[in-house]
Amino acid sequence: MRNYRDLEIKLTPQRLALLEYLEGNKAHPSAEDIYLALVEKFPTLSLATVYNTLYTLKGKGMVAPLTVDPDRMRFDPNSAPHDHLMCIRCKKIVDIRVGWFIEEGEDAARGYEILADQVDLYGICPACRGAQGLREEATNKPRDEKQIN
Repeated sequence: MRNYRDLEIKLTPQRLALLEYLEGNKAHPSAEDIYLALVEKFPTLSLATVYNTLYTLKGKGMVAPLTVDPDRMRFDPNSAPHDHLMCIRCKKIVDIRVGWFIEEGEDAARGYEILADQVDLYGICPACRGAQGLREEATNKPRDEKQIN
């Protein structure tokens, strides 16, 4: 993130705390996540303030709203080009970079000036796959007759 003074916004203690929370944050938090992380230190903080600040930061190019999670809007402070991979079980989102290009002569893209790209991938993370494996292993184990009685 840039120097906060360069943002040309009023830097209240709450906004500074939100900026610091986002600095280097790779969890792709929702506004609710940010609110819950900060409200104990700032009891007068409102969810509306968090949303308003996030959309102000969006206008300054400092965060991007993500639609990868269909259940809630998430925000990404990483402005470098990248894509996202989300676990469909635990909803963890990680940054990835998917390499792709448009084939020469692709009729559908002819005449377009491409300004940005975003690829959202969905899968099951190693932790959830491991937990699933443990559950499957537990359900497939033969029962000990002493446990049944």
